[in-house]
Order: sequence, then structure tokens, then C-alpha cells
Amino acid sequence: MLTWNYQTNKNINLKFSIVIPSWNNLEMLKTCVKSIQKNSTFQHQIIVHVNEGTDGTLEWVKEQGFDYTHSVQNVGVCWAMNACRSLVQTDYLAFLNDDMYVLPEWDLALWKEIEVLPDNFFFLSSTTIEPRISPHPGILAPFDYGTTPDNFREEALLNEQRSIPGNDWHGATWPPNIVHVNVWDLVGGYSIEYFPGLYSDPDFSMKLYEAGVRYFKGIDASRAYHFGSKSTRRIKMNKGSKQFLNKWGITSASFTRIFLKRGQRYTSPVVVSSDDKAFKKARVKSCLKRFFWSFSGTGRTIGLNSYDKFED
Repeated sequence: MLTWNYQTNKNINLKFSIVIPSWNNLEMLKTCVKSIQKNSTFQHQIIVHVNEGTDGTLEWVKEQGFDYTHSVQNVGVCWAMNACRSLVQTDYLAFLNDDMYVLPEWDLALWKEIEVLPDNFFFLSSTTIEPRISPHPGILAPFDYGTTPDNFREEALLNEQRSIPGNDWHGATWPPNIVHVNVWDLVGGYSIEYFPGLYSDPDFSMKLYEAGVRYFKGIDASRAYHFGSKSTRRIKMNKGSKQFLNKWGITSASFTRIFLKRGQRYTSPVVVSSDDKAFKKARVKSCLKRFFWSFSGTGRTIGLNSYDKFED
């Protein structure tokens, strides 16, 4: 039902397995892969999930010799990530959007952090630089170095990115991120009910928290430029905020604010007790919101017969 391609000559020198879902976004994907090859300190496995690939993506990925999975229709982020897990050769699964450009030593900074941790119960994110004003703390914006490969000011970004002030921050959620494969497997990867993917990121973080992870950290020294999401503008998105609330009994906003403290300057792992006043208040508000939202439901999730999605 799903096409896999796997390079059997396993390279023991690979550091991370980088998974990149891509949906007919070839020029962006090329720019993303170029940045990995140009700006990484270590050698990594690149795994691409090709959604459709009718723009030449599938042929290009094959020509490059990358490991890949392929679906004849767009199956979204969660199916793509979980399919690619079967091809991972290293102990660390890194998630990268195809509209991102990693900056020099992005991987070295992550590896230095991993090396000093006492165990594998961590979730780390790189710090993203974006061209437009962002409501999300932890993102460095607005610093406009282009919104497409055609107007991308690569050299200026490379020369200037270290002069942009930042700091390590709480609440790793978004890509670029990295997790140990044992922890990924423990929580079951990404939740496919969030098809095509909205709110699957905080859901994954919640599953990690439930599994005992408390070390959620954004690393300032590991940076990437994010051109801005293109795929979400081409498809009707799921009602992820409602799905998250119905699943966990708390809003995503409350979870990221109270438990992850996303975007705040990093100090130490966050531990929230059941007696925490902010948590109690958030639970009450979440219950009320869940009640009122129940009248409209969460809307369509998968929407397509799964047998129609994958290539024989």
C-alpha cells in the first residue's frame, strides 16, 4: 500500500536520521537538502516522504539516492512521519520541514546538548528565524531573508544570523526538532487522527510529557531559517485545537503555556504539580470550552479511505 525505498548499505558514521515530509514543493526541498549538505557538521541520513510528487519530486529524490517513502495522495504530516520511521538507521530522529534552511553547526549544537544529558528522555528544537512577525515566543522574527528560493538572500543570512540576539528557550515543539528513537517508539510517533497535521506537534509533546519527558528545550545555537508554511494554504486543515482538547482535557494553549512554558528563557526542566493554581484554572476553563465546542464537533479528520492513499 505504501512505497518504501531503503539503501541497504548502512553507514555507521551517520549521526541523525532527518525526516522531511514534502508535498509537491520541489524547489523548497532542494534548498532544504542543500542546506543540510552544506551546513551540517556531521553526516546524516536524509529520509523524504514524497506526498504525490507530481512536480518531479519523486524522480529527484530517486536520482539523489535518498531513502524515501511515497504516497500517491497527500497523506499529511503524521502518516508521513510514521512511515519514514521504518527507514531510520540512527538512534536519533530529526524532523525538518521542507521549507526550512538549516544554518551552520545546527547539528553540532544539538549534539553537544544531547551528549551531556543523563538519559534519552529529552525533546530538543532548533531556533527558527522567520521573515514575518510571529505571535510565538522563541521564534526570532521578523528578519526577512526571502520567502522563496528565488528571492532567498542566502549569503546575507549566513553572514548576519549570528548577530540576531536570542537565547535558549523552554518548550520544544516545532521542527526542526530531535528525539531518541526509543522515546519516539514509546509514545507511538505522531497521532494520525490529526490528519493532515494541525496540532500534531503539541500532541506529540503532550505524549512525551505523559511518558515522563520533562526536558523540553529550544537551543539558540542551533538555528534554521523558516521561509513560511506553504502546504497548509493548499488544503483544508483539521480542527486540531478541538481534537487536542477532547483528547487531553486541556487546551493546547494551556499545555504549552503552563507545562512547556514555550518561548520563555530556559532555566531548568519544568515540573507542574496537580495543585498548581494555573493548572487548576486552565482545567476549569478547558472543561467549559470543551462543553460548548461539543455542539460543533471536531470535524473531519482522516476523510479519505486509507486504501486510496498509498501506492501498490
